Amino acid sequence: MYDILVYLFENYYTPQACPRAEILASKLAAAGFEHEDIDDALNWLRGLASTTERCLALGTVQETAGQASRIYTDNEYQALGSEAIGFIVFLENSGSLPTALREILIETAQVADHSPLSLSEIKVLALMVLWSQEAEVDHLVFEELLADETQRPSH
Repeated sequence: MYDILVYLFENYYTPQACPRAEILASKLAAAGFEHEDIDDALNWLRGLASTTERCLALGTVQETAGQASRIYTDNEYQALGSEAIGFIVFLENSGSLPTALREILIETAQVADHSPLSLSEIKVLALMVLWSQEAEVDHLVFEELLADETQRPSH
C-alpha cells in the first residue's frame, strides 16, 4: 500500500489530477502493483477523504498548530508507536502540520493493518495527508518526509 501512495504522490501533482478510483486501479495494476495492495491504498484514500470531510465540516482546518496541545491515548500509542508520534510532534513543531491535519493523520494512521507504524510508514502517510490538502511544506521538512524513500516498506 505504501508504495502505491508514494507512486501517486510522484505521478500526480495534485489530488485532483488523479483519475477516478476505477481508472486509477487499472493504471496501478498496469504499473505492476498487486490488486490487494491497490484495494488497500484506495480504501485508505477513501478513509482519508471521509476523515478530511468530517474535519472540514467541523471547521477545524483553520486552526493553527499552536492553538492546541495533544495528549495521546494508550490506544493511539499502541497503534502508532512512539517513533511515529515523535515524528508527528516534529511536524507540528515545524509548523508543517496544522491541528486539523494532525488529527486527520492520527485517525488515518490508526487503520493500518499492523502496529506500531515504522518511521518510514508514518512519513508516507503524513506526506499523503499534506498532499491531499495541497499544504505548503518547508523544503527541509519535505526532504525529511522523502528521506526514507529508498527504504520504503513493501506492504
